[in-house]
Amino acid sequence: MRQYHKLVRDRIPEIIEADGKSFICETLSDEDYISLLDRKLNEELAEYQESKSLEELADLLEVMQAVVKARGWTLEELEKVRADKAAKRGGFEKKILLKEVLEG
Repeated sequence: MRQYHKLVRDRIPEIIEADGKSFICETLSDEDYISLLDRKLNEELAEYQESKSLEELADLLEVMQAVVKARGWTLEELEKVRADKAAKRGGFEKKILLKEVLEG
């Protein structure tokens, strides 16, 4: 037996079952779901930082999309906020490293 206490993708239980194993899981409350999504964001970011793989970056995006929906926002709202910030403050394409700001 191996114990977990982590949020998993929706099809993981059926994959485990197809592998001939049994499992115990539960459906989370909205509050617990958001809390574990936030934890999952950190986990996926750490995995991307270690591997630098497109697959891990896709996992991070999947969790981000789930967070947006769980918090009652839409992907369109997220994109609008992103686009507004980019219009006002720019993106990251110019590769600028700010080293210091001199006052006066």
